Amino acid sequence: MKGLRICATGRALPRQIVTNDALSRRVDTSDAWIASRTGIRERRFCCGEETAASLAADAARLALERAGADPGQLCACITATVTPDYASPSVSCLVQQRLGLPEELACFDLSAGCTGFIYALQAARGLLLQDARPYALVIGAEQLSRITDFTDRNTCVLFGDGAGAAVVTLDQVPYACTLGSRGDAAPLWIEGPGPAHPVIHMDGQAVFRFAVEALPRCVRTLLEQSALRGEEIDWFVPHQANARIVSAAARRLGLPLERFYQNMDRYGNTSAASIPIALDEMDRTGLLRTGQKVICAGFGAGLTWGGVLLTL
Repeated sequence: MKGLRICATGRALPRQIVTNDALSRRVDTSDAWIASRTGIRERRFCCGEETAASLAADAARLALERAGADPGQLCACITATVTPDYASPSVSCLVQQRLGLPEELACFDLSAGCTGFIYALQAARGLLLQDARPYALVIGAEQLSRITDFTDRNTCVLFGDGAGAAVVTLDQVPYACTLGSRGDAAPLWIEGPGPAHPVIHMDGQAVFRFAVEALPRCVRTLLEQSALRGEEIDWFVPHQANARIVSAAARRLGLPLERFYQNMDRYGNTSAASIPIALDEMDRTGLLRTGQKVICAGFGAGLTWGGVLLTL
């Protein structure tokens, strides 16, 4: 079975850094309260001309340059997002225009909450299996500050903006994927479409209970599919939602927390962008090496969950 291999990654983050102390001047909270409950210290918010699409294009440009991939060899550009610039055109079409990508290219967005990048990877694999062109561009991009309710101190402290991208190709490497959903929007939902300004609504306790069950289940499913043990996985890259969720998942799996990469302290929860941002940061700091096995797993609105085993 042909697996999916990441050729190169890129990330783009807004210039504006918003600390917990800065938020505490806007809403009744504190750095200690936020950090103890989430592990988050700061996040990035778009400002000026920055949007989900502009960040997506910047991240995609870096990934393409680092991969050395000819844009004419792309079969698809897929963006996972819940905060597109417009209902239509898609962020992917805006990326195509900004980067001057060929017209003979499937461009579309995918909405699967914070699990979106995992869904997009599997969608890209399906398209690559049916196309002679060797590459696909997969992006996760969000401008969550645009839909954050800054009167709700329980949710406004969680989210940040950013984008991550990966150029992927098929290869004869170990690969496994699991995807799932439960059509229960009550714990986490976003208003719209309509004239009202949409905001994120979240029942934090319900999402926590869901996440600490879904994340370990994804990992176990991938290990079973690939006939591997947890000790054989070099890195686990979870969706960067909350440090307490990651710690609980590691305990349930009986695996050392040190092998679960975390950067939510600097970026907060960037939804579909969190996993590709983490992968690029790991690569650029020398943590990822050829031949390593990495499990990426996410969970989010829908409710959705999913994971993928990648061999670098």
